[in-house]
Amino acid sequence: MGFYDLSKQERSQLVEEVYNALYDGFKAKSYDHILDCFSDDDTYIRKSAYLQLGKIFYAQIELQQAIINFLEREIYNENPKIRQTVINAAGEIGKFHFNKVNTLFDIGLVDEHHSVRNAVIGSMKKMGEKDPKSIIDWSKPFLTHESPEIRRQVCHGLELRGRTHPQDILPLLQLLEFDTHKRVKTTLIHVLGQVAYKMVVYKR
Repeated sequence: MGFYDLSKQERSQLVEEVYNALYDGFKAKSYDHILDCFSDDDTYIRKSAYLQLGKIFYAQIELQQAIINFLEREIYNENPKIRQTVINAAGEIGKFHFNKVNTLFDIGLVDEHHSVRNAVIGSMKKMGEKDPKSIIDWSKPFLTHESPEIRRQVCHGLELRGRTHPQDILPLLQLLEFDTHKRVKTTLIHVLGQVAYKMVVYKR
């Protein structure tokens, strides 16, 4: 039975169970149940896992290093679902402590699985809302990277910040102005379109 097949009360109970599984696992230095949550076939259970891990990270200072160590280890797990959840969990931490997880995003950008790379894009968007300077500083070198896929991903990850603060990202996007790769150009046009649309809406 999937997460949204459950009643609201059952979903709340399941989220609490995920929190407890993660908390107890880190306290006991026993990671099997944590990995079960991180690799669950249900997207929403994996989402609960990374959201609850973020809550634990901020509430339990004494567990922060253990959590970072876990993420740094499992980013190399052979299961792409686990790697994807690692990146999403790092995104929760990176909202306010990007310096603690930035190397995970370096790794995630070049992951062989699209779901992990997409998690980098999603995490950039949510981190950019809370700590735009760190994300912008981290992004800039990748916009001139030799890999067009990396350039495309980073461009896409800047989209959400551009919708609300176009002045922050338009100078960065100029680095792609003469990019000749089709996928990069398509993404750049998409992002610029989103930025322009929001600018028009805000002016009304």
